[in-house]
Amino acid sequence: MSGTGGREAILGSIRRSLGRGPLDETARAALDEKLAKPAPNIVPARTDISQDERIALFTSMAESVFATVERVSGAHAVPGAVADYLAGQNLPPSLVMAPDPALDDYPWADRPMLAIRRGAAEEADRVGVTGALMGFAETGTLMMASGPDHPSTLNFLPETHVVVLPAERIGGAYEEGWAKLRADGEGATGAGFMPRTVNLVTGPSRTADIEQTITLGAHGPRRLHIVIVDGDAP
Repeated sequence: MSGTGGREAILGSIRRSLGRGPLDETARAALDEKLAKPAPNIVPARTDISQDERIALFTSMAESVFATVERVSGAHAVPGAVADYLAGQNLPPSLVMAPDPALDDYPWADRPMLAIRRGAAEEADRVGVTGALMGFAETGTLMMASGPDHPSTLNFLPETHVVVLPAERIGGAYEEGWAKLRADGEGATGAGFMPRTVNLVTGPSRTADIEQTITLGAHGPRRLHIVIVDGDAP
């Protein structure tokens, strides 16, 4: 089942289960208008601050949910920051990196001891490195959009996830991320393209299901390290 026919079959099945028929023309026009011009939801007042304050709030919120954050002075410092973090965690200097062209602009060759494989994560990979579409000061959350340059396995399989995030990509609230996705999609295809999956990641994986004790790495990475990069984004 694929294409428009498949979509209509699925939506028709949902309508029948709800005991509802197709939308009339008035309701369909109103829905199309709403989808074409999405209105933002309520935005927390705490995100209406300067960019430096947003970065500080993002850092504070991320660290409050067990992520670690390092801010570096430019692209030249990224490979060293990643290598030093791995050494500090007693991890081998071996990683799988997203095939994201933006990551090519960091001088990884400056750290020749880093063994880098590009592509999707596999079960044996212990460390994954990706970028992120945006970070949100609202909750210290990262937005990851799937695609050929960012396989979703990198967000979940490696026990350590390192995210390289240009400082200028830190916004205030979630609504900014959805607006960027729509704008990027319109620019790329002119048809409002959206990625297959969008993952919102807030800290490393954790659960308190067992005796209300926080356990990290239950359903994904046990470590999330965010390298915030000042200067122009790649």
